[in-house]
Amino acid sequence: MDKLFNLFRFGSFRNERPGICLNDKTLKDASSLFNDWNSDFFASDGLEKLLNTNMQTLENLPNLPEPVRLGSCIARPHKVVCVGLNYTDHARESGAEPPKEPILFMKGNNTVVGPNDQILIPRGSVATDWEVELGVVIGREARYLSDENDAKSCIAGYCISHDVSERDFQLKRGGQWVKGKSCDSFNPVGPWLVPSNMIDPSELALKLWVNGQLMQNGNTKDMIFKVPYLVWYISQFMTLEPGDLISTGTPAGVGLGMKPPQYLKAGDLVELEINGLGKQKQICVNA
Repeated sequence: MDKLFNLFRFGSFRNERPGICLNDKTLKDASSLFNDWNSDFFASDGLEKLLNTNMQTLENLPNLPEPVRLGSCIARPHKVVCVGLNYTDHARESGAEPPKEPILFMKGNNTVVGPNDQILIPRGSVATDWEVELGVVIGREARYLSDENDAKSCIAGYCISHDVSERDFQLKRGGQWVKGKSCDSFNPVGPWLVPSNMIDPSELALKLWVNGQLMQNGNTKDMIFKVPYLVWYISQFMTLEPGDLISTGTPAGVGLGMKPPQYLKAGDLVELEINGLGKQKQICVNA
């Protein structure tokens, strides 16, 4: 492919505009051509339209993230679907057996924020935890897909997805995991959405630091259930819509797995990185 680009969004919260980062790191404002990197964009073959756009005609942007805020690299999705215990080492540190089938749960879409936004420690929280994950963005409707090859054609691209969790809410307060997963700010996404044909998701290093200390150091090659299988599998239970986000699980190194457990508090700095997908940086504050 002769055009290489990543998608991002910039501007104030809930008022972001679509941007493009070209291969030479030039940043472009795409709002003259597209409303947003949202469900309508993906459903209308927006990525293919981008390939046919003369991007040099778009307005340049100053260097980011300063002075402009980076938003989530996709607009607020209809659904955030997550996969639990998808790395053997993380299942082991959680005291669980590796699953025979993917474990699915949902996060509220209110959790989706920018890659450098603050993490809000919820009121009453004593166990807010970190989880670096590969995010998968759906590019076309996926319903009862026939196989993994069909699933690949439904993927728009990949990004960093930080699946922040409150473990007491999740595990000790009864019911499903959603209570510990859906607090405001609990899913920083981005900075970049890298189109699916520009990166191979099967062997990407994932890392996460807390206050400069490396906590997670994994690789997507160690996933129990790989990306195409996950998209196919989820489509057997629900319709995935354009712009939906799938978080594919986290490797070992979360606070819950430490002895004793270690959790986030106000003032902590969390940094995340996935090869080819950029970096995130968040300061924790009390909600």
